Amino acid sequence: MRPLLGSMGETERAHLARAQRRLATLDFHPRPVRMRHVRVLHAPWLFRLPWFRRFVGYECGPMIFVKQPLSEVSNDLVTHELCHVWQDQNRRAWMWLSYLWQGYRDNEHEIEARAAARRTRAVT
Repeated sequence: MRPLLGSMGETERAHLARAQRRLATLDFHPRPVRMRHVRVLHAPWLFRLPWFRRFVGYECGPMIFVKQPLSEVSNDLVTHELCHVWQDQNRRAWMWLSYLWQGYRDNEHEIEARAAARRTRAVT
């Protein structure tokens, strides 16, 4: 049976492998990020919708959507969004509800994801 989203390309695989290695150096959550269903998809159409225009990447469960082609996306962005996947795996309801009263900019989950990308830049 053919996968619904097609096979993972080399750029996607490389981005996810590096981001996973980067997050593995952090102790933000009790279990490591589970990669089984994680995908990074170039979805420019999504970022034309009013709510999504301000974003360049967006996580929804195991799916990471990016505005630019994968060859143009930084691994910092993939690491940031994969950190959201990790948060979602460990505290889904709290994560999603927190945006209602913490907003976006000062949200603890955004702060943690920004820190994950910043603190792990040197990891290859």
